[in-house]
Amino acid sequence: MTDSAHRLEEPQPGYVARTLLRWFMRPARVAAVAAISDNFRLIDLEGDALKNIDWTVGQKLQISMGTGLTARTYTPMSWDPEHGRTRLLAFMHGDAPGSRWVEGLREGDMCQFLGPRRSLDPSGIEAPLVLFGDETSFALASALSAVRRLRPILIFEVTDIAQSRSVLEGIGLGDATVIARASDDAHLGAAAGAVVAHASAGVHFVLTGRAAAIQHVNRALRAAGVGSSRMKAKAYWAPGKTGLD
Repeated sequence: MTDSAHRLEEPQPGYVARTLLRWFMRPARVAAVAAISDNFRLIDLEGDALKNIDWTVGQKLQISMGTGLTARTYTPMSWDPEHGRTRLLAFMHGDAPGSRWVEGLREGDMCQFLGPRRSLDPSGIEAPLVLFGDETSFALASALSAVRRLRPILIFEVTDIAQSRSVLEGIGLGDATVIARASDDAHLGAAAGAVVAHASAGVHFVLTGRAAAIQHVNRALRAAGVGSSRMKAKAYWAPGKTGLD
């Protein structure tokens, strides 16, 4: 069975879902899909609906998976409002709707999106900046790193060290610190220590990715005397839960 035949046989949205898609979502064309590792894809979207958009670093796009009202959230790495183009970095993990959608995506495919919408508000963030996260935070890290005044220090918990380092180098973030994730979260002490090592006066912190990891690092920073005015946090996911962002 070919990929195109497989996509044609997938369940199509019902009348209510199609109506809501027309009302609230806008179309974009997949201009390019590039596999930069087994689990990561760079995706370029283009279209008139992406033009003249006042996008801010940290905002999100919600993209329909093509079945009912199922959607997944992505943080754009960049946005070209003049030419109507945005770039996403998709991380595929597990047999989930988002992973299946990315796996089957081909240049020329159409998709429906909602946004950009507020997710992580970067206002008030100043250098020096430390970003903590995981594989789902790589796109945000790229977007923040493109803001010349910020030059963030990047610290990630990851499942596959070699793959993550290769991807980070490929998107220009080769200086990031990566810490291997342990199934029992035993690595979080080292992760929190790497973040807290930068907790001198004036440093700002952005905590993203897995909810439990964010909570652990947040507690460590507070214990080190870092106040809430110097921290911003956004949980992208938690095991067994959807719709966190």
